Amino acid sequence: MEQKQETISERLRLDMKGALKGGDKERLSAIRMLIAELKNAQIAAQKELSLQEEEKVLAAYAKKRKESIEKYTDGGRKDLADKEKREYDITLSYLPRKLEEAELKAVISKHIEELGASGQKDFGRVMKVVMSAVGSRAEGAAVSAMLREMLNG
Repeated sequence: MEQKQETISERLRLDMKGALKGGDKERLSAIRMLIAELKNAQIAAQKELSLQEEEKVLAAYAKKRKESIEKYTDGGRKDLADKEKREYDITLSYLPRKLEEAELKAVISKHIEELGASGQKDFGRVMKVVMSAVGSRAEGAAVSAMLREMLNG
């Protein structure tokens, strides 16, 4: 019998109960924000989100938190930057581990070879395949930079 993979929403609900029972107000607040993000995305999509779609939503949310950390740090608001950092860390705990540079390079190399890509003209085709393969485990900017370097290479 095939076992259904647990969604991020299900894990968040279970963890929310744990945070409620444990009295961890900060974690509870962050989890509620994540649940709201997923719910809003589900409403916008007008369907249940797949695990990959949930990961994409949380990756975008994490990116916003990271930008907020930088802005608060630049503005001298260490207190708010620290709060955002804790929320960012909690968000990351629900996402798959990011690929290391060597792992990402291996994935890109494999797809360049499979597609027979030979230069910048093939960039878009390779980028599309690589991004669908890595999903939220790598940021688009990092993939793009490494792919350009490898195609010029």
